[in-house]
Amino acid sequence: MPRATNSAASRKRRKRILMKAKGFRSARSKLIRTAKDAVTKAQQWSYRDRKVRKRTFRGLWIQRINAAAKLNGMTYSRLMEGLRAAGIEVDRKILADLAIQDEAGFASLVQRASSALSEKANASA
Repeated sequence: MPRATNSAASRKRRKRILMKAKGFRSARSKLIRTAKDAVTKAQQWSYRDRKVRKRTFRGLWIQRINAAAKLNGMTYSRLMEGLRAAGIEVDRKILADLAIQDEAGFASLVQRASSALSEKANASA
């Protein structure tokens, strides 16, 4: 009885790997073994970096909010404390967008945060 290799499935599996390796350089997109290693590693990085992207954007938003807050005479941490005290629930993404797009609106938020901080200080004193 002849040896069955199931070449259709093997070819399909190899083709799937090579399609994922499209755009890689030299042997990483041509040779099955090298391409398989490259694709596996790329998938590991993409899984990890989907989490890292969220971290990176949060840091960027905080930098933008801090810069805009300092232009209005307040630091980031005091601004967030004041917003919490004022009962204003705006996430960092929206705050960063406000800081860039609507400077007057951001300045009014800073003003409300500073007034809430001063009320908080008066109440505790």
